[in-house]
Amino acid sequence: MKRTRKAKILATLGPASSDKETIAALFTAGADVFRINMSHASHDVMRRLVKTIREVETELAEPIGILADLQGPKLRIGAFANHDAVIAPGQAFVLDSDPSPGSSERVEVPHPEVLAALRPGHRLFLDDGKVRLRVTEASKERAVTVVEVGNALADRKGIATPDTIVAFGALTPKDRSDLEAAVNAGADWIALSFIQRPEDLAEVRKVARGKAGVLAKIEKPQAVEHIEAIVDHADALMVARGDLGVELPLERVPGIQKQLTRAARRAGKPVVVATQMLESMITAPVPTRAEVSDVATAVFEGADAIMLSAESAAGAYPVEAVATMDRIASEVERDPNYVQILRAQRTEPEPTAADAISAAARQIGETLNLAAICCYTASGTTAIRAARERPQIPIVALSPVIATARRLALVWGLHCVYGEEPDSLEGMVDRACSVTLQQGFAQPGQRIIITAGVPLGTPGATNMLRIAYVGDRGTGGA
Repeated sequence: MKRTRKAKILATLGPASSDKETIAALFTAGADVFRINMSHASHDVMRRLVKTIREVETELAEPIGILADLQGPKLRIGAFANHDAVIAPGQAFVLDSDPSPGSSERVEVPHPEVLAALRPGHRLFLDDGKVRLRVTEASKERAVTVVEVGNALADRKGIATPDTIVAFGALTPKDRSDLEAAVNAGADWIALSFIQRPEDLAEVRKVARGKAGVLAKIEKPQAVEHIEAIVDHADALMVARGDLGVELPLERVPGIQKQLTRAARRAGKPVVVATQMLESMITAPVPTRAEVSDVATAVFEGADAIMLSAESAAGAYPVEAVATMDRIASEVERDPNYVQILRAQRTEPEPTAADAISAAARQIGETLNLAAICCYTASGTTAIRAARERPQIPIVALSPVIATARRLALVWGLHCVYGEEPDSLEGMVDRACSVTLQQGFAQPGQRIIITAGVPLGTPGATNMLRIAYVGDRGTGGA
């Protein structure tokens, strides 16, 4: 299935989109990668969804990526005696380790590491910021706060700690169990929630053992502060705007979105923009004009992928939401300003042979108006380097490793094709010409450009560039 759209679409599966017919319809409408939210999916549900996606993949003969999104260390308060309490502005409110039911004056925080990390002056946001507290006194057992923003507060609402680095690992026992289950089931990407520092990624990498890419969700201020190091340690980023908008002033989120997108693009790492992109389509068949503009902004910035959450997981119009996102992204990519913006943000290649060849392939391909860039890639590195250049001509990624082809489904501009690797340079040229002809990227008589590592099958050793003519039967000639 030839897609001309370069930005990818990541669609979350859920009650509205868990059957085979709907998953196939979502892919046909434009979804490239499917997200399974482990906050809501049991291991059995996750395995069933993976199996169903692979059945759709086989029937459509297209590599499909799967992302398993770990819940992360979600912090919550305890329970109240009457299940809720009204917290008034200006009053004192105590957070402590006492498990007894709370009141309008105090409540349990069943996370000793949070109480141990709090200091006077630190802010706490409860229930997505509906209640805001500032610490005046702190010890390992309790913190006294003053209420800056009051409201009704119910049992077990979430806690955000924008000023506090909490000394826990990014993986809870549930996350470790979910991670092992997702890797064993064949997930292509693992998303890690609520990370604070690059070290949080280490344990995920140890469990994943290279079988899945590690995607760092940026949703805490501490992660923004360490973004360069996190980019170095992660395989991809997600701008998780929902929690960022709780822990940081809302007006800062758009600028941080641009900062994170550009940091990932400089490093050649895929970046996903997520949360509330077409939120109104949970209940309506069309989005608001502001939502259309929001999606367009992410595409103009050169994000690798844009994500739907509840819109496709639990909304009334999951397929329509994907189709709408597809139309918005496609229209942006036809805008003359789009090309200019991508060119202005292009990063200079690293001083390596692989980067120099990828940059040269883009320049030659655009100068000669070639039909496509074809990248032979076993590990995915060659294709990701090609995508980093953001060329205006199509990129076809040819891989003998199905896991690589699936993982690359998240990356900007890559049309991924799985198949056996040729055993010679001439066979490589013929296969590239045949694939581009059969899949509609080239016509007989047009030329393509091919990059690969020689000897073939050497990971990360991109060292060859070749221009070839596409023959009538897909054979190639230099």
